[in-house]
Amino acid sequence: MNTTADLGKAPIRTLVLQLAIPSMTAQFVNVLYSIIDRMYIGHIAGHGTLALAGAGVCGPIVTLLTSFGTLVGIGGSITMGIRMGEKNTKKAEQILANSFLMLSIFSILLTISFLLLKDKLLMWFGASEATFPYANTYLTIYTVGTFFALMATGLNYFINCQGFPLVGMFTVLIGAGCNILLDPVFIFGFHMGIAGAAVATVISQILSCIFAMRFLFGKKVPVKITFGQYDTKIMNRILSLGFSPFLILATDSLILILLNTILQKYGGKSQGDMFITCATIAQSYLLLITSSMIGISGGTQAILSYNYGARRADRVKDAERNILGVMLIFTTIMFLLSRLVPRYFVLLFTSDPQYISFSVWAIHTYTLMIIPLSFQYVFVDGLTALDRPKTGLALSVTRKSLFVLSAAILPVFFDAKAAFFAEPVADGVCSVLSTVVFLLLINRHLQKRCQTV
Repeated sequence: MNTTADLGKAPIRTLVLQLAIPSMTAQFVNVLYSIIDRMYIGHIAGHGTLALAGAGVCGPIVTLLTSFGTLVGIGGSITMGIRMGEKNTKKAEQILANSFLMLSIFSILLTISFLLLKDKLLMWFGASEATFPYANTYLTIYTVGTFFALMATGLNYFINCQGFPLVGMFTVLIGAGCNILLDPVFIFGFHMGIAGAAVATVISQILSCIFAMRFLFGKKVPVKITFGQYDTKIMNRILSLGFSPFLILATDSLILILLNTILQKYGGKSQGDMFITCATIAQSYLLLITSSMIGISGGTQAILSYNYGARRADRVKDAERNILGVMLIFTTIMFLLSRLVPRYFVLLFTSDPQYISFSVWAIHTYTLMIIPLSFQYVFVDGLTALDRPKTGLALSVTRKSLFVLSAAILPVFFDAKAAFFAEPVADGVCSVLSTVVFLLLINRHLQKRCQTV
């Protein structure tokens, strides 16, 4: 588990697999937190479907909370990776110290803010009178554990950045394994219902947080957590680099909230809650794919940032080609599975024939453009790792804006179901745009870096 990856000398294909596979696995397992919660919640006797709709309303809000860990984690780890490539260990330690402070501050501010605003947020973002009690219970308990969620998410990037992908994977597996074991105990054994699902998740994140902090305070890691040397310029730099991936996650959450609101509005009292429940199931399936894609592109950023810092343009280009190859293989497999097995996935959540039929249709629709989306993820994360956060941010904003426009406009001319097509429309168009922008910029950008002394 302590085997490190030599980011500057090891063969690129080996490095990509060495970092991508554990990171992809970790992200895949991490999503099981919410999916396992939803699976058990959907089978609560008497009110499983309403509780599941309540959890669906909470899902994007929970993702929005934890995305602040990604903001600091990715921004800080990329900055630290460049300094490690330059062999500047003292500067790398200063970056980690500032990142740790930022994670702590965000945790406190977000906990207070969401506890004060959660009632209004839930009603604004798709909860009905029937689903509000379940959503409110889950979100209240989860928000109390915000500190541990942000720390576990954010610090894991600094573990991977230093060439410890297996340790990073184990950090996530600890939490996921605990969650799998505790969910049925609290939900059914202690008869806590949806509250039990939230308690199990918080306990799991506490354990992941403790493991990550012990490792980064320990002796085995080259760059440890220290205190002091705080600098607002460094903090601004971290936020600048982390903002693009943060926006992807945060706006994913806001977009899901918007989608829930649209489905509730156009579905009406007769179908609104059913649409949200089915969308929750379909989004759970899509998250298994996109979270793993984030693991591939995000987990391999350390290779790009390290070699960019070392001015090795040849290794940077080779890494991008290999990362894209791994991503295309993965998305092709998942596209085929999306056509073959979605019914079995849906059955984990509900046995209602109407819900099953619509959820399968929603999964088919969501995944229409999942293969082209490979280019969007690899090139946007690649540009961010290569110190082009504004370009990555612009591409991310374009994709999300197109989704919002499509989700808002299509139901006006057709019906509520048309909102589901916003995903493949945005994925297809913006994957082409990201590819064109990347190819136009990459050579000139790397040449400029190599000429800089």
